[in-house]
Amino acid sequence: MRIVAKDISNAAREKPSEEVEVKGWVHRIRELGGITFVILRDRSGILQLVLENPPDITPETLIRAVGLPALNEKAPGGVEVKVHSLECISKPIGDLPYQVNGDPAKIGIEAILDHRVLSLRNPKIRAIFKVQSTIIEAFAAYFRGQDFTEIKTSKLVGSGTEGGTELFEVEYFNRKVYLAQSPQLYKQTMVASGLERVFEIAPAYRAEKHDTPRHLNEYVSMDMEMGFIESEKDLIEMEKGMLAYIFDEVALKNRAELEMYQATVPHAEAVFKAPIVPYEDALKIASAEAAAAKTAGGRIFDINPEAERFLCDWSLREHGADLVFVNEFPRRHRPFYTYPLDAARTMSFDALFRGLEITTGGRRQHDYNALLEALPKFGLKPENLEGYLAVFKYGCPPHGGFAVGCERLTQKILGLSNVKEASLFPRDRKRVAP
Repeated sequence: MRIVAKDISNAAREKPSEEVEVKGWVHRIRELGGITFVILRDRSGILQLVLENPPDITPETLIRAVGLPALNEKAPGGVEVKVHSLECISKPIGDLPYQVNGDPAKIGIEAILDHRVLSLRNPKIRAIFKVQSTIIEAFAAYFRGQDFTEIKTSKLVGSGTEGGTELFEVEYFNRKVYLAQSPQLYKQTMVASGLERVFEIAPAYRAEKHDTPRHLNEYVSMDMEMGFIESEKDLIEMEKGMLAYIFDEVALKNRAELEMYQATVPHAEAVFKAPIVPYEDALKIASAEAAAAKTAGGRIFDINPEAERFLCDWSLREHGADLVFVNEFPRRHRPFYTYPLDAARTMSFDALFRGLEITTGGRRQHDYNALLEALPKFGLKPENLEGYLAVFKYGCPPHGGFAVGCERLTQKILGLSNVKEASLFPRDRKRVAP
């Protein structure tokens, strides 16, 4: 019976005289004093194999080996297998485009993505998605623990909630439909249906012509929506609890992966200390930080990427958390359905983490007549949003929600330079394969 690499040490301690069978890829080969050392890699990690005769294999050959386990403090993981028989299961055809066992930083992101099946064999690259798996698992577990119901909504929609901008068109029999930008309509529908609290983890699509280290055209959106809230501050407190839980889970389950990137996650107390800063105050803080840093350009007029970095640096210095929540965004910066705080401000917010916006959210307008009144101010017509407006015709509780970009959160936890590194198969303006 096959044993994975991480379990060999137990076999060496408990049953050293019993043969073990291991299977995996050849990660590295080394000859030393007439002995061949083969580092085998499987889903659980790496394992040293010891052979007396050099085998006819190359890196990335898939092998089956049988032998006796033995403790060896000099071997990776403190254990090795002295091989009695070795079988080649599958060999690579031709030369490898790059060293799979090398440093990803020396390969280049385009080469990594062009040969994705190989790059994902690299332990450091695969570590990204082990962390991401924990993030997704923890997000769902946290909201289930808060009495939320998980939903799965359609990604084919008749129109966009915000009027059809930045949407990908899809041929759907004899008509045009679009890939959903977010599950916004459906989340609000489920709150109005009486479920009150819902969450979803699913792809979202934005037809934005960006080509930057922070943008994807297809990404994993982790969404929530909840009823009977008073303001966006209820949502911010919920997100603080969620982030604290995610960070704790990553610290617990992904210690090895964090070490690979020399990364850390904030402690729960730091998350709960993260400040909530109104938009206008945030601009003043960012401008003061820019001036202190003698950044060219002077005053900052919007919460742009530069401002996000300054605000997180300020928060880390003043509050011990490189996390900050900016709320009370002006109405001109938010969609028509955002609940107004007054004539100029809204009950909305962004969460900024380590210099990058990872969340947008807020309280939504729940009153049908108020929505009708708001539409003309945003250049929208009721007849183009009949499906959305119908949700509020028969009574809907005060509610709101937010969305977290899974790839962006992964990126900032590990300190990746490009969000594409945190997407298994990233989609941008140029890339639709593999």
